[in-house]
Amino acid sequence: MPGRIRASRLTPGGFAYGAALGLAVDQLVGDPRRGHPVAAFGRAAAAVEQRLHHDHRGWGALHTAVCAGSTAALGALAARAVRDRPAASVALTAASVWAVVGGTTLGREARAIGGALAVGDLEVARERLPHLCGRDPQSLDGPAMARAVVESVAENTSDAVVGALFWGAVAGVPGLLAFRAVNTLDAMVGHKSPRHRRFGWASARLDDVAGWPGARLTAAAATLAGGSPRGAVRAWRADAGKHPSPNAGPVEASFAGALGVRLGGTLSYGGRVEHRPVLNGEGRPVEVADIDRAVRLSRRVTALTLAACVGGRMIIGAVKRRNA
Repeated sequence: MPGRIRASRLTPGGFAYGAALGLAVDQLVGDPRRGHPVAAFGRAAAAVEQRLHHDHRGWGALHTAVCAGSTAALGALAARAVRDRPAASVALTAASVWAVVGGTTLGREARAIGGALAVGDLEVARERLPHLCGRDPQSLDGPAMARAVVESVAENTSDAVVGALFWGAVAGVPGLLAFRAVNTLDAMVGHKSPRHRRFGWASARLDDVAGWPGARLTAAAATLAGGSPRGAVRAWRADAGKHPSPNAGPVEASFAGALGVRLGGTLSYGGRVEHRPVLNGEGRPVEVADIDRAVRLSRRVTALTLAACVGGRMIIGAVKRRNA
């Protein structure tokens, strides 16, 4: 019986099948227009916030623990329910991967903005930009929007794809769901608005911790998959630490170096102007055509991440079996 139970748990091969199937479904259908699980989580988290909100870090930490912890527990219960059915475990992993990754929709939105910029339709590009990032579109001209799209593709490749796959490889379905919950909470309350400056502190810090390994894995994959590995390494080493975000810095710098473009500079969020350091200052300004190049790099990074996560699980599994 113990041998049977061990065999029925999701194996490295089972994770590979489930993750690959989930990514394939995402590639085919993208995010649903209605009823997305992440949107449902967002509504639930907002309802919990209404009950728990106080201008205090402790209450914010409680909000984070309730929302992220319950999501991880739900994932653990679901995984436990199917642990003796390998096919069902693969299906659950695939459904979870599809629910939490957003690579296809990310690419579609980026290319839609790039198409509008290519024909000079700045108004359409400004209308679509908020679907991708939180910058003030009215303050941006065409080149600035192209740069914003490339930066968003880079950062969201880490947040919406690589980080999720990493934690899925480490902790299975609970890891997948918990990472997306933490990342969503950061987007909801982690910014430094007057309402969330203290309340959102815990979500922002937890997102920094959870996103750390995925950001470095993204940067490494972009270095390998990009057109200029030497440029990616140089920009990563020289400029990543200048970025105010500990995780966006390596990702955006490596993408900038790999694509041979210059990122960073002045931007505006919610009427607040920020002057961010330039990443890969030796690169050229971003052009509209670089949006498609960034999307293609994002897809290659996703493929490398899947291979790395599956390979890592197989190696760890082999070591455990040898030491058992």
